[in-house]
Amino acid sequence: MLAAEGIGLVYGGASIGLMGAVADGALAEGGEVIGVLPAVLADREIAHSLLVRMKNLYYTETMHERKAKMLELSDAILALPGGFGTLDELMEALTWLQLGIHAKPCILVNLLGYYDGLLAFLDRAVLEGFLKSENRARILVASDTRNAIQILREWQS
Repeated sequence: MLAAEGIGLVYGGASIGLMGAVADGALAEGGEVIGVLPAVLADREIAHSLLVRMKNLYYTETMHERKAKMLELSDAILALPGGFGTLDELMEALTWLQLGIHAKPCILVNLLGYYDGLLAFLDRAVLEGFLKSENRARILVASDTRNAIQILREWQS
């Protein structure tokens, strides 16, 4: 879908997991894919071999540098269902957006309600005074990947 829409992918650079599958799909359709992998994970994650051959895989010294490089190379942040790493990357991007370090859209792809609990927590953080409602509103929520692309296109126009 990304390749068909002319949207490139910047991600963590592994050949495994959900994002490895997304990268494979984009590459199979002729899409642009760039990976960013920290050296500390070089032994733990399997670097995407095609990206290595294409020289589309960046290596960083730290996880923080990885997130900064991914943000530098990206026009938007889309978070699919994931775990700690996904949440870390999303929350740092949202914090940087809140601080004015970037102005890129942060889109949470809430497939089948996966992030409903997180969204409820953020709503509670607003109610309890820990998060400003205008900052909560910075998280754009898509119900699926097609909706995420629609939100991205609306943001670009």
